Amino acid sequence: MSRSTPNIAADGAVHVAVGVITDGARVLVSQRGVGSHQAGKWEFPGGKLRADESPREALTRELEEELGVQVRAAYPLIQIRHSYPDKQVLLDVWRVTDYGGVPHGRESQVIDWVNQDRLRKLDLPAANEAIVAAACLPALYVISDAHRLGPSVFLRKLERGLKAGVRLVQLREPHLSAQAYCNLAQQVGDLCRRHLAELLLNATPEMVMDCNADGIHLNSQRLRALTTRPLTENHWVGASVHDTEELEIASRLGVDFVALAPVLATGSHPRATPLGWQNFKELCATVNTPVYALGGMHAEHLLVARDAGAQGLAMISGVWDAGDMEAVVRAIEGAN
Repeated sequence: MSRSTPNIAADGAVHVAVGVITDGARVLVSQRGVGSHQAGKWEFPGGKLRADESPREALTRELEEELGVQVRAAYPLIQIRHSYPDKQVLLDVWRVTDYGGVPHGRESQVIDWVNQDRLRKLDLPAANEAIVAAACLPALYVISDAHRLGPSVFLRKLERGLKAGVRLVQLREPHLSAQAYCNLAQQVGDLCRRHLAELLLNATPEMVMDCNADGIHLNSQRLRALTTRPLTENHWVGASVHDTEELEIASRLGVDFVALAPVLATGSHPRATPLGWQNFKELCATVNTPVYALGGMHAEHLLVARDAGAQGLAMISGVWDAGDMEAVVRAIEGAN
């Protein structure tokens, strides 16, 4: 990492550019050397911004200096603010989508490629832990619509979406009885496992365990009723949020991500007042948690959502009603 004068943020935090580099299902991490801050811990590569650098410029320079790679394409993934006992940091995290060269430890540091399961178990600096969910989550979060489509059409379309690249699904069917919901969850879970996707249930924690799902998605009512995280770190915990108060509750519970809605006008909640992109951006900046933009989303909103700080798009009708569902999925996941 550079030893030159660092770029200090307006609140006094040290500004750091961080790169998430992937190789298929694996993510690149490096180990902090002896004598460094929190020596021995694993981290995502990067380093401090110089006084005259933008985050993108610092990312390019640091990854060249540390790993010998030349960044060709990257986009902002998440910003994280964290206070250690001795300093504050602002992590400007970028997902690197294209680079030249073969990564290697140019500063004698140990590097490794790890899968998502191992990544979530590594000993990381506290500030880096918040990056893990963002690194593992996809750009598209698909929410079910079986009640409107009918179960058979829904399952047929879901399989098409999974084949095209859907990797995260929420089963939201509040009209179903507990038994009918569990039966559908078993069918959806089988499809997801077959295509290496993960299923979150908009249901109770007990049902998540009974149905062998990958996690839970908390609606506002369940979110507000909780005082602790409902499942361990071995399961995903997502939540629907609509305002600052619910974002604060979600952060306090330690959820892995949120879906913030409605960003734009949506037919599913016609009486809800849309946030708009500026309010969405301001709310995203208040949390260290990946945020999906939900409400009126279509594939063409991905870039503006990312510019506003989003992990990606959460979609219902934008997926299920698309004339070419596979093209929508590929357009979003192909940009990840």
